[in-house]
Amino acid sequence: MPRMHEVGIMESALDAVRREAQAQHAQRVERIVLRVGAISGVEPESLRFAFDALARDTIAAGARLDIENVPARVHCRSCAEDFVAARGFIFRCPRCGDFSGEVRAGRELELSRIEFT
Repeated sequence: MPRMHEVGIMESALDAVRREAQAQHAQRVERIVLRVGAISGVEPESLRFAFDALARDTIAAGARLDIENVPARVHCRSCAEDFVAARGFIFRCPRCGDFSGEVRAGRELELSRIEFT
């Protein structure tokens, strides 16, 4: 079951898809690609559930939803190392052990591609 947060996100995404489809005079949406960061606070499976429920009876009905997971990439100022953080919000450099809060990727939540016919 989707969380309310993901339902609102998907409503906004589908509204943007609808507007772009109208602007492009599209007949149908074939594919939607969302990029979701590992530390964005958004659950991809909840987005999929919300998409299935909300896309019915819209121009996106039957479209394929692809979700690209973006790993959290953090920069350590102490040793200038970039590293991938598995989870959480406190990141420790695996090279030098210092803590870092300089997130360079992983917070994304974006509609990155729409394919029409």
